Amino acid sequence: MNTSYKIAVIGGTGKSGKYLVKQLLAKGFQIKLLLRNPEKSPAKNPLIETIEGNINHYTTVYNLLEGCQAVISTLGLGIPASEPTIFSQSSTNIIKAMNEHKIKRYIVTTGLNVDTPSDKKSPKTAFGTEWMKKNFPISTTDKQLEFEILTKSNIDWTLVRLPLIEQTDETGEVNISVEDCLGDKISATDLANFLIQQLSDENYIKKAPFIANI
Repeated sequence: MNTSYKIAVIGGTGKSGKYLVKQLLAKGFQIKLLLRNPEKSPAKNPLIETIEGNINHYTTVYNLLEGCQAVISTLGLGIPASEPTIFSQSSTNIIKAMNEHKIKRYIVTTGLNVDTPSDKKSPKTAFGTEWMKKNFPISTTDKQLEFEILTKSNIDWTLVRLPLIEQTDETGEVNISVEDCLGDKISATDLANFLIQQLSDENYIKKAPFIANI
């Protein structure tokens, strides 16, 4: 893995994003970190460059991606909550800026509620999907739209579908499937390490794997 890469990170101050940033720094990667709220700026580190702004502003995204070789997003709705269509907006802006900067690799997280043609969801996963569609219809529809945007793009994307994220430094065995979510939770540290592995792993390019701890 080439740690001389500079990685653009979106959502890096969130619940799972903080673990991603921690693991990237531990592995020696340079980071350009998007900050919506400047007060959440991480401790000074020579490997971190921060860009202030919102992901739905294209100029901000363009500036964030400049000089980077890959993009990782753990974007959530955040606090205060972003509009529930932020997921399709962000990927649209990111893909456009990636093409401008000639960046190919985009790794992004989403929920297990996103459907793909390769799915063979178990009753439990299907129930969770329908529950999200019923209770969070706008954001669930928007995450599905994000998947459609990715599939129509010319970049090397991986959409990582997740169960409940546990904020822990503990790690365990990770189960990966492009058909079904095979566990109820994922360690934030295991998630971070999986996302970083995708920078050099080509097995899940243009795929949407589920990952979960066993």
